[in-house]
Amino acid sequence: MTKPVVGKQKVIAITYSIVSETGEILEQSDIPVYYAHGGVNQMFPDVEDALEGHSIGDTIEVVLSQDRAFGAHDPSLTFVDDIDNVPPEFRHLGAEVQMQNDEGETRTFIVSQIEGNKLTVDGNHPFAGKTLTYSVTVNDIRDATDEEMKKGVSTPVLH
Repeated sequence: MTKPVVGKQKVIAITYSIVSETGEILEQSDIPVYYAHGGVNQMFPDVEDALEGHSIGDTIEVVLSQDRAFGAHDPSLTFVDDIDNVPPEFRHLGAEVQMQNDEGETRTFIVSQIEGNKLTVDGNHPFAGKTLTYSVTVNDIRDATDEEMKKGVSTPVLH
């Protein structure tokens, strides 16, 4: 019997870590998460390509520049306001604030800094502007259903 390998029409269970250029672990999942390889999913193409052909137990590392990951940090998505203008429930680091633009589009902003009486919210992804190293281990491989290939697997993957 041949060993199953990562390929199209497969659901892959992975554990992973995302590490910054300075070696800081930004995110880690020791509980397997799933994605449909070659289907609709939330996997970065470079990571998916690197996993192709690997087997259960294999670990790969992929370095993604900002343009291959979450993009450059966009300063136009960062706003500073007087803390008194912000409702009390949002006056802490990490608070998520929903904001709407003139076209009715909603974006989540995160309170990223509080200094004195000033509060900063940032609509960029927390990893925007960073080169990231993904270390991914294959934990399981199984055949995917047609629905999983079209709609993805219900477990979120790699952010």
